[in-house]
Amino acid sequence: MKTRLNYVWGYALAVLFCACGNTNDTGKSADTNVASQQGLNPDIERKVDSLLSLMTLEEKIGQMNQYTGFWEVTGPTPSEGNQALKYEHLKKGWVGSMLNVTGAKEVTALQKIAVEETRLGIPLIIGFDVVHGYKTVSPIPLGEAASWDLEAIQRSAEVAAKEAAASGINWTFAPMVDISRDARWGRVMEGAGEDPFLGSKIATARVQGFQGNDLSSNSTIAACAKHFAAYGFPESGKDYNTADLGTSTLYNVVLPPFKAANDAGARTFMNSFNELNGIPATGDSFLQRQILKGDWNFNGFVVSDWGSIGEMIAHGYAKDGKVAAKIAANAGSDMDMESHLYVEHLSQLVKDGAVKEAYIDDATRRILRVKYELGLFEDPYKYSNETNEANVVGSTEIQEAVLDMAKKSIVLLKNEKQLLPLQKEGLNIAVIGALANDKTSPLGNWRLGAKNGTAVSLLEGLQAYEGNTITYVQGPNFVENDIAFSRQLEFNTSKKGLEEAVSAAKNADVVLMALGEHAMQTGEGRSQANIEMDPLQQELLEAVYNANSNVVLVLSNGRPLAINWANENIPAILETWHLGTQSGNAIAQVLYGDYNPSGKLPMTFPRSVGQVPIYYNHKSSGRPNEPSPGEVFWSHYTDESNTPLYPFGYGLSYTSFEYNNLQVSNIGKNRATISVTVTNTGAYSGKEVVQLYIQDIFASVTRPVKELKGFEMVPLESGASKTVTFSLTEKELGFYDNQGKYIVEPGGFKVFVGGSSTTDLESKFTIN
Repeated sequence: MKTRLNYVWGYALAVLFCACGNTNDTGKSADTNVASQQGLNPDIERKVDSLLSLMTLEEKIGQMNQYTGFWEVTGPTPSEGNQALKYEHLKKGWVGSMLNVTGAKEVTALQKIAVEETRLGIPLIIGFDVVHGYKTVSPIPLGEAASWDLEAIQRSAEVAAKEAAASGINWTFAPMVDISRDARWGRVMEGAGEDPFLGSKIATARVQGFQGNDLSSNSTIAACAKHFAAYGFPESGKDYNTADLGTSTLYNVVLPPFKAANDAGARTFMNSFNELNGIPATGDSFLQRQILKGDWNFNGFVVSDWGSIGEMIAHGYAKDGKVAAKIAANAGSDMDMESHLYVEHLSQLVKDGAVKEAYIDDATRRILRVKYELGLFEDPYKYSNETNEANVVGSTEIQEAVLDMAKKSIVLLKNEKQLLPLQKEGLNIAVIGALANDKTSPLGNWRLGAKNGTAVSLLEGLQAYEGNTITYVQGPNFVENDIAFSRQLEFNTSKKGLEEAVSAAKNADVVLMALGEHAMQTGEGRSQANIEMDPLQQELLEAVYNANSNVVLVLSNGRPLAINWANENIPAILETWHLGTQSGNAIAQVLYGDYNPSGKLPMTFPRSVGQVPIYYNHKSSGRPNEPSPGEVFWSHYTDESNTPLYPFGYGLSYTSFEYNNLQVSNIGKNRATISVTVTNTGAYSGKEVVQLYIQDIFASVTRPVKELKGFEMVPLESGASKTVTFSLTEKELGFYDNQGKYIVEPGGFKVFVGGSSTTDLESKFTIN
């Protein structure tokens, strides 16, 4: 076994070669001032190019190769089959990154092989899906988006990075910034919802949270904006399906959050499984080279999604693996995640002239750059301190941060009869539903680092309050408990427990019904054609309501659901998503009024799956309104309303807010100032998300009926008022035309301000 001296020698050679100067993609000398002007560190650029000059073609391609963890690193060395081949590649320096290896001990052992047993000792970058937490889990990202609290969202990503980094991870495959309008798609739980303005703000917050101000810190990790692009627009809501959309939607809806992530400094991007306009995204040079690396000057690297290079064969775009590797490399996909095609074919493709070696150099340079920025060359073991891991993982600081995020993510959808907040003494409360005592489902689908059973259940959260009598009845269990990640859900039909639940409800003052979706109904590969509650839960809800109408529906889900019956009948509904490790404590604190809910929906809830995709920022059409009662020929359904069940931006509070005195001032070229007065007219102190929408009334490309262009979280004591001011500039007033050019056109605008996208408080102004 070679010693660490091999790494030191390789690194020393790289530093020695710094004297040769910086090089560009064609091998010519590049001025370090250019690097500085592009936001790059000239010192790192010299080191990268010097190290690159020492590398063989195969070693460069090796940096573009990513394998998943394939054996217990601290155990026996693999000796046969695919594992042995991967191990051989690792020792040759033909692996640039690994994913799904966690824990300081395992990562250290793995890094030692790369650093001490390869020719140049180049450290690995270790990736993992730290989507909304590592071992201590925050709410699913759709839930976090419902907070509209950018500071809390950034803090959530920050503590997730801190915990993951302490366990050896230095790169997360997050944030997912895909905009989606289709609740059938299982991965809506992983994004920020339907709106590109809100999605862009959240993308920025999450990138900044993961990466901090210093990527070389051992408490920050590299972010990855995914999935580039249009993955959130699959036909029929079916995961991995074709995305077919026009340039206006691409530039104005899909791309803005990715642009925001790049502007925030995201060091990596991940391309997507879908095809767009007939080209799989992994092989799309328009997306990767022209827009991302060209127009946006992205200087990090692009990683494929799992096996997506090879999947271009199934798409019918590449005849075999060799062609797929050629297409992906030429299109700008820098790192191959687990298709093995780069390491198998790229060397010969370069020798045959099918792939430019300059493209290989560019990809390798990008990958090495990020490794230098992470500080891995300075200390490849900096993320693998077992003592630090023990002190950080699950710490009080992290638990408090995820609890704060969980409370802020809850949305009050309905509160008739003033059932909420619950009084803290003297109540007989029946808690019904299998999800009430579930300690795993609240962790959400992307809980890869967390242990099952580590969430605080709703029942445990309620039991922390001792003044009331709590009676728990599971009722019929709608889904099996032992759900594996790779299995389809198996729904039960047995009504065992139904009568017991009804009996408990009859004897209660208030009934808390914990219903909705199990976490494994959502996430990757979990699209659903039906977005209502399953029939057994619906029957249970109706039976309990008929026994006692004082019902609070505590809804747990990873997507908008069609809950028409509940909305019409149940007096109080609380949207709690899948809230993570501190789920039960957060819900209980909201139910009892220790935290006044302030969340607003980041995605429209439909009345029926037939309305999907449904979203607030739609176009008008030529026949938007019923011309006269009974008229047929206008844009509508004959069997359902056009309106949603709950609109984007909607959410109630235990108090009430009133808006008045909307003013437009300071109107000038591409600018206007909007102000409004908000008053807390209720009995409780609370927070209101004040939302600003605009409509460009006439434009060279038709614009939506409303577009979110500003929001502010406003805390107000009972009876207090505040004037909130928004500044509209060309950033908010413009749009992308069908050639991808950003323009601001003179003309009239409507402006709307209120507590949801359905606000009718409006004014007008004109810019020249």
